[in-house]
Amino acid sequence: MLSASAVLLLSPFGATASAQPADAPTQLGAHELPAELVEAIDRDLQMTPQEYLDRAATAQQLSSYASTFRADHPDAFAGAWIGEDGEEIVAVTSSDAADAARQDGYTTRMAPVSAAGLEQGLSDVNTWIATLPRELSSQINSAAIDFLNNRIVIDVVNSPIGRALNLPTIVAGVKVVLSPGSGGPVDGRPMGGDTYVTTAGPLRETPTDRIGVCSFGFNGTDADGSAVNISAGHCNPEQGTASSVYLPDRENIDASEEIGRFDRSAVGSAAGGLDYSVIALNDKGVAAGLDRPTVRGANGTTLDITGTARPVVGAPICKSGQSSSFTCGLVVADTVETQLLMEDGTSRTVRGFAGTACTLAGDSRGAIVTGSLALGVTSGSNASMAPNCTEANLVLSTEGGTANLGIPVVDILDAEPGLNIRTATRD
Repeated sequence: MLSASAVLLLSPFGATASAQPADAPTQLGAHELPAELVEAIDRDLQMTPQEYLDRAATAQQLSSYASTFRADHPDAFAGAWIGEDGEEIVAVTSSDAADAARQDGYTTRMAPVSAAGLEQGLSDVNTWIATLPRELSSQINSAAIDFLNNRIVIDVVNSPIGRALNLPTIVAGVKVVLSPGSGGPVDGRPMGGDTYVTTAGPLRETPTDRIGVCSFGFNGTDADGSAVNISAGHCNPEQGTASSVYLPDRENIDASEEIGRFDRSAVGSAAGGLDYSVIALNDKGVAAGLDRPTVRGANGTTLDITGTARPVVGAPICKSGQSSSFTCGLVVADTVETQLLMEDGTSRTVRGFAGTACTLAGDSRGAIVTGSLALGVTSGSNASMAPNCTEANLVLSTEGGTANLGIPVVDILDAEPGLNIRTATRD
């Protein structure tokens, strides 16, 4: 078990990947990506738009293969990822499994511990963390599976107490630089990535410091076809209640229009480690435009969502947000668990994936995409207090760079039968 500030960071790469499988969700064409997103892909990933889309498609092809391979070799499968050079790698613990993967055209790597063993180890680590006194457990940010090095990584605060845990340290870095462009077509209607405010009681009667500020995630439909938006669970000011959600009136917050309520929300172990909420939209929310398959960067730039995806280590990702526009990075761990501190002073274990896209405070709870596919909803970031991504990278460069935690949308959909992400129809 090793200590790290940002888990397993890969270098940007530029090689093209294999073709998209026939049964994979349709991606947008490279010429259809918003100008700001194209700029972020070039700036943060050093890829062309087509390379970005191809690499995202390859990641989903690998995810599908890995799922089938693991079912056939449950004791030998040890992880799968995309390497820096674009190779699709399958890790195994036996020569027979390696032969099978090589026959299917994949590069293999031998590993001492299976994926099942690593997952059990992660569970044991979090059980141990839960038994620690608060002054010790508060110094542990997260625990994650590092499939590339076949180990468990613990993220420990660089403090006297954290250092007293006597865990060795890894330092790694990825540079993300923000250079806002002019953007694309402007659409003023609300969508994923835009801000909403929420209160447990009537807005006019709620003190300013008790008004929650979050970002819309992906628009979707519920089992009965009703319009919903998927956001983070901890955005609900009172778990288990139908707190109101408003489009903020920035000149007069009391005049903000109610566009829906939290229909349900879940945070932590009782929800399988997920952190998500389903906002039931009313007629005003639908009329405002929250029935469209779009997410936003800054300056009104929009991106159509064409399907859903699973996190794969090495896959390119971009997050949508108001504070820092589109920023891009890589999936660096597909299984991360961290302790989320609730307002009542308790903590809950949250499970998701880690990426390196710079994410500021106003970006939180928004949408994460790979290609034009919905990947996750932002749950947290180590750069949330930074004024901009340039400063975030300067400050965090010696601690592994920027890192964000996303909750996979496929896991949310699995937890909510009948829930669907809205997607754009492609010809």
